[in-house]
Amino acid sequence: MKDCSVLDYGCGSGILAIAALRLGARQATGVDIDPLAIEAACHNAAQNQVSADFISSDEQLEMRADITVANILSGPLVVLAPLLAAHTRAGGRLALSGVLSSQASEVIEAYLPWFDMAQDSQEEDWVCLAGTRRSE
Repeated sequence: MKDCSVLDYGCGSGILAIAALRLGARQATGVDIDPLAIEAACHNAAQNQVSADFISSDEQLEMRADITVANILSGPLVVLAPLLAAHTRAGGRLALSGVLSSQASEVIEAYLPWFDMAQDSQEEDWVCLAGTRRSE
């Protein structure tokens, strides 16, 4: 995590971007569709005394992250696969959560054109998927 850039897509409260900065990331950007989530994330970053960028999904995203994280449902994760791949650098890491174990294979399949993917962990019916971005 030290000295890397992190993209938190579907950032909600900003917790993942904030945690990344607290763990030593040099830059963290959160993206969300909900303007109230962006507002809350900015407030939470200020409360945690970290400097993160939070933007609307309507805005142009100008980064290729070392680490991309998304904790959203499997349907949106499948749709977002090309976008998240485009914003993760070659050799970069990807972590996806909010996925039911019964949906893991569909999500993994969506990311296979760009990432080497596998299930990383499971808690009850929820899984975390992890991958590494292949060279283009």
